Amino acid sequence: MITDHCHVWKDTNSRGQLSTGMTMSIINLQTKEINVKIVYYGTGLGGKTTNLKYIYSQLSPITRGDLISLATETERTLFFDFMALDLGKVKEFDVKLSLYTVPGQVEYNASRKLILNGVDGIIFVADSDVMKEQENIESQINMLENLAAYGLTIDKMPLVLQYNKRDLSTAMAIDRMEKKCNLFDVPSFEAIASQGSGVFSTLKAVCRQVLNRLQ
Repeated sequence: MITDHCHVWKDTNSRGQLSTGMTMSIINLQTKEINVKIVYYGTGLGGKTTNLKYIYSQLSPITRGDLISLATETERTLFFDFMALDLGKVKEFDVKLSLYTVPGQVEYNASRKLILNGVDGIIFVADSDVMKEQENIESQINMLENLAAYGLTIDKMPLVLQYNKRDLSTAMAIDRMEKKCNLFDVPSFEAIASQGSGVFSTLKAVCRQVLNRLQ
C-alpha cells in the first residue's frame, strides 16, 4: 500500500526537480510526480524479462506505459525493458514506477552499468537451476562492482532476491540458495515467473523498501 507521507527532499535543480536524500528518486515539482526506478538484475535467461512481461500482462492499459524490449535472435534481453507504472499518490504527488532489466550476458556489462545509473531499488533474480549456481554468484559480484562505480553500496540500497524457476527438477534447495546468494540477509521470494507465481510479491517487497526511504 502506498503511504501518504513523503518528505526530506533536497537538491532542487533548474528544471524544478528534487532528488531525495536517501535514494535517487526524482521529484518533479512542475508535474507533481515522483519517479522511482527499479532494476531487475541477474544471469542470462534467469527470468528477468519474464517477470516484466507477466507484470505487464496483468496491468490495466490505463496504469501501464509501453513495454520496450530489445532482444537478440535467442530472445535474450539485449539492452533493457522499460515500463512505467502509476502507483497512485504520495500526498499531492503521483508516483511513477519504472521497471528495467539488465542484459544477462557478460559481454554487455557496459549496458548493465548504465542501466543502474539512478537506481532506487534492485530485484536480483537468481536462477534455481543447480547448473547456474556459480553464474548467480558471479552476477551478484558484478552487480556490486557496477553499483560501486556510482558510489553506491548494497547496505543502503533497497534489495530483494527472487529464487526463480522453482518448478525445475534441477532446482537447488532453498537453504542452499539462501547460503550462496543471500549474503546480505535481505527478503527473498520463491517464484515461477513463467506462471506468475511470486512475481508481484517480489515487486511489492522492493517497492515497500523504496517508499519507506521516501518517508
